[in-house]
Amino acid sequence: MEPCRKPNPLAAAVTLAVLAQFGPELAICADPTLPEVTVREKIEERADGPVTGYRAKRSSTFTKTDTPLNEIPASVSVVPGELMQDQAMQSMADVFRYVPGILTHQGEGNRDQVILRGNSTTADFFVDGIRDDAQVFRDLYNLERVEVLKGPGGMAFGRGGAGGVANRVTKRPVFDRVGEASISVGSYSQFRGTIDAGNKLGDAAAWRLSAMAETADTFRDGADLRRYALNPTMTFALGTQTALTLGYEHLRDDRTADRGFPSFNGAPFNAGPKTFFGNASQSDARSTVDGFSATLDHDFGSGLQLKNSFRATHYDKFYQNVYPGSAVSAAGTLTLSAYNNANRRTNYFNQTDLIKTFDTAGIEHTLLAGVEIGRQDSTNKRNTGFFGAATGITVPAGAPIATATRFVPNNTDADNNVKSEVAAVYLQDQVALSKQWKLIVGLRYDYFKVDFDDRRTLTPAIDLARADQGWSPRVGLIWVPDTVSTYYASYSYAFLPSGEQLGLATTTADLAPETAKNYEAGARWNLLPTLTLSSAVFRLDRDEVRVADPLNPGYFVKTGQQRTEGVELGLQGEITRNWQVYGGYAHLDGRITRPINSGTAATVASIIPAGNKIGLVPSNTLSLWNKFDLGSCWAAGFGVIYQADSFTSFNNTVRLPGFTRADGALYYTFANGRTRLALNVENLFDKKYFPTVDGDNNISPGAPRNARLTLSTAF
Repeated sequence: MEPCRKPNPLAAAVTLAVLAQFGPELAICADPTLPEVTVREKIEERADGPVTGYRAKRSSTFTKTDTPLNEIPASVSVVPGELMQDQAMQSMADVFRYVPGILTHQGEGNRDQVILRGNSTTADFFVDGIRDDAQVFRDLYNLERVEVLKGPGGMAFGRGGAGGVANRVTKRPVFDRVGEASISVGSYSQFRGTIDAGNKLGDAAAWRLSAMAETADTFRDGADLRRYALNPTMTFALGTQTALTLGYEHLRDDRTADRGFPSFNGAPFNAGPKTFFGNASQSDARSTVDGFSATLDHDFGSGLQLKNSFRATHYDKFYQNVYPGSAVSAAGTLTLSAYNNANRRTNYFNQTDLIKTFDTAGIEHTLLAGVEIGRQDSTNKRNTGFFGAATGITVPAGAPIATATRFVPNNTDADNNVKSEVAAVYLQDQVALSKQWKLIVGLRYDYFKVDFDDRRTLTPAIDLARADQGWSPRVGLIWVPDTVSTYYASYSYAFLPSGEQLGLATTTADLAPETAKNYEAGARWNLLPTLTLSSAVFRLDRDEVRVADPLNPGYFVKTGQQRTEGVELGLQGEITRNWQVYGGYAHLDGRITRPINSGTAATVASIIPAGNKIGLVPSNTLSLWNKFDLGSCWAAGFGVIYQADSFTSFNNTVRLPGFTRADGALYYTFANGRTRLALNVENLFDKKYFPTVDGDNNISPGAPRNARLTLSTAF
């Protein structure tokens, strides 16, 4: 980075004025990231890298091979590290706000949960292509980027992935010096520090260390956050054609489990944003993640490459909450409920991919053959919260606080051990029929077995087992008529076994797997050499969808079919040398198209009628972030997020209001070109809004205006 010119006095005055207004309430920023450098060019050939600024040019999320985005017949959004840094993103929820077609679910205030094309999921998270399906919060401190595939990802990722998947790409060692650190302070006593350092150890090894620590209160009464993480990695060059990368991550996250507001008369209850319904001192979520990874890359030559990825991760999770268990009544009261849940899970996954490039009769092929095996072991225990002798307590909405007197097992509370075994094989061919026409075809076979050991003592224990198997095909045709445009059409499929979330019950063990089919057409245009516009039109059908039976608590019914149809647009890159942009728009229509499939009471159809909208799927969403280089060491950012109204659940009885939120930023880079001071202000106009929910009576309020000041430096 070149040294800056003499600061602009007017820009400096503007910064001082903003600092004066927000000085008492400066919030924290996400960790900075550095561009990825390949370890060995013969193993990871990526020309000038997958991302430049805000614009991605390549991805491996959809194909499991390093592929130009204009040769991928699917909607893939890549959120780069530079964008995370410029927007001071702090969570996966922040990342998802700028991906068209997806929304963040509240996740009961204790986990990452996302809605991809109408499909709500906690399981479809991956890290470096390996399943990361525990119900925890993830941090951004060690990420190069996040790649989001929309539409079923069964061929590449196996079970689940009905609406898509989110894949975190982590920082890896490079055979060069890496050094960057940041300190952030902000509103609600927020403080965060990060470091990213690394170097080579001769010509045969390189190391990298990413770490972070954070402490904060929040705008909610009694709520706080404490977390830290450490991620060392090493790469060893085992000869000229082989590299082995080893990594370990330890992450600890402690925070208040916040379930938000109840509803009243079909809308969020009108209270101050800081009002906590329940008991913040008895609501907490604690998780520890310890993960080990090993990746072996080998180039045999003659276009043949091998990649083996192994990951073992242990998750230790506990959460407890006192939360709104009902709507606010006409008398101005509501019911509070409480429970806690402990889960320990250990995942072992190994993927072996063999990639061969070759020509036959002038037709180019990139052939992928792979095997995945895995084992998951999970223990779960839940206790019900009692208020005296009752499992719920009525409180006035004006003073919505109560203390649970004890947490003990109830008759229906879970206490089990679940083991699953996974085995899969897959084959894919990327075919260049000509310079203009390309084809991708793939097929995967999955075997998924679950053994459920019920350890309850208050009711008769019921041990269950189920094995599911299925094929996941995918096909896509790409037309590249010129150097600036690409058009595609595709079909993809995924299935979701009954025990996919590592749980079975007598009410679900006999249910057939859910299935998802996606039909899509799309295009990408390079409006400028540095600016790309992408589009997709799709229809996603989910069959055998099961939901809780409104007439029989504890039982499930098949709602038949859900359909989400929509249009998505994305814009990334540079409009001018001094103006970067990242944004997207989505128009979605998600509905229940067939309420009853078989074997359920006919009266359920009147409660879940065909035509009801899927919860938390607004018809229109828009996000747009702009960064302007003002010269003289100054830059500025401005963004807007719009979300139309939606229903909080498939019941369609409570409506979540739409909103528009504006954010801003101001950056100053010091004369040495290595140190930057950034001021990020969220919710500039201090709008009251509700971004997400967990059902009809757990509605999250958005944060009032807040700010964060970050000093980052390279060394």
